[in-house]
Amino acid sequence: IARLKLKLQLFCGDEIAMGPGKAALLQAIARTGSISAAGRELGMSYRRAWVLVDTMNRCFARPLVEAHSGSGAWVTEAGEAALADYLALAEAAGKAAAGPHFARLEAALRELPEP
Repeated sequence: IARLKLKLQLFCGDEIAMGPGKAALLQAIARTGSISAAGRELGMSYRRAWVLVDTMNRCFARPLVEAHSGSGAWVTEAGEAALADYLALAEAAGKAAAGPHFARLEAALRELPEP
């Protein structure tokens, strides 16, 4: 049985402005109110989480995350909108992939590659 993996990435120049990891990070920041707590929840260092947030904020016209020392971090209105649009696009792509095109490709595949 064939498997299909879709990985949607939105590029800004050579940078990945939004992808599955950044979407998960935005969701975790919204839940925890903290970049470091969100990073821990996702198994990444604070530095890695901060680099991803910085990339998103540099790539979008308005910051997706705001952070202030001592008061945590939050997803901005622009961040909520970008996340919602990305998740909707990912869902639509998943539904499209479940259609007849993938079924035909899957039917044409061997179970295992020839040696």
